[in-house]
Amino acid sequence: LPRRVRLDALVDIVVRQYAPLPLPSLGPLVRRLRYGAPQLRSGIDGALARAREQLAHTRVDGIEWYWPVDEDPGAADLPDDRVRLLTPFDPVVWDRTRFELFWAWAYRFEAYTPPAQRKLGYYALPLLWRDRVIGWANIAATDTAPGTSFGYVAGHAPRDRAFARALERDLAALRAFLGK
Repeated sequence: LPRRVRLDALVDIVVRQYAPLPLPSLGPLVRRLRYGAPQLRSGIDGALARAREQLAHTRVDGIEWYWPVDEDPGAADLPDDRVRLLTPFDPVVWDRTRFELFWAWAYRFEAYTPPAQRKLGYYALPLLWRDRVIGWANIAATDTAPGTSFGYVAGHAPRDRAFARALERDLAALRAFLGK
């Protein structure tokens, strides 16, 4: 296949994985292809320009957002009642710019931050419930069961009983995984 076709296919794969992408994230993400496909490095800027022309996009609150043409952002499934602890490198989390735009709060990976300067914790895991990241959890391994502490953007856990049940289910799954 011609170089241009291969590069455009890689861009399509990346965008499909991470969309929707705000413009400030699209460029850096596509440019990271230089690490995985260094032989295509010289064509990346052209592929990015083509992607910006060909991808579906719209402006929301002054920010241009991009996604694959065949996706319908309005057709998303309704969120379920599951709680999910996300890693700092999860596709929902790793792009901190997009994360802040989605949930209006700054998540920072603080493992390399001096303890006195940490705000969330050593390895805080963003806490996704339904369609919102509502806080974070710190999990510590102990001899008996994982120690947990939680922080919430609103200052408190949701008062919905479904949240408490969903959180306990996720923690039970974590304990089972750890054999505790």
